[in-house]
Amino acid sequence: MRIRLTVNGTPHLVDAEPRDHLAGVLRDRLGLTGTHIGCEHGACGACTVLLDGEPVRSCLMFAIQADGASVATVEGLASNGDLHPLQQEFWSKHGLQCGFCTPGMLMTLAALLSDNRDPTEADIRDAISGNICRCTGYETIVDAALAAAQAMRARS
Repeated sequence: MRIRLTVNGTPHLVDAEPRDHLAGVLRDRLGLTGTHIGCEHGACGACTVLLDGEPVRSCLMFAIQADGASVATVEGLASNGDLHPLQQEFWSKHGLQCGFCTPGMLMTLAALLSDNRDPTEADIRDAISGNICRCTGYETIVDAALAAAQAMRARS
């Protein structure tokens, strides 16, 4: 089947089998390898992308279900060579170690911050409760998200 996706603002026509999951199409057909595939059961959150602005597990979603949708991946967070505040703060606050969970964390938090410009620590912890990180202990991720929210509020 041929499906239409707008990925990070760029329209694409992609051939996909009915059994192909969105993560595989993003990685294998479009070369967007920032979307990581971890558990393939939707439990780890590494494959999280935004579908029409909402976080989804791209390993659980068939690509054909996204036909006509807008998809945002971690590759689309930066703008004009400038890191997104979340990316900047993950770097500044050491919110990543091995980096495997990072794309899913960033996309989950990007969705949170688009809906809630002033999240509490509890809001952030709730948002990332479906994302597993085996390296950081989550403290630096939460610190980075709080700092990014503050930076984003200061910009506007």
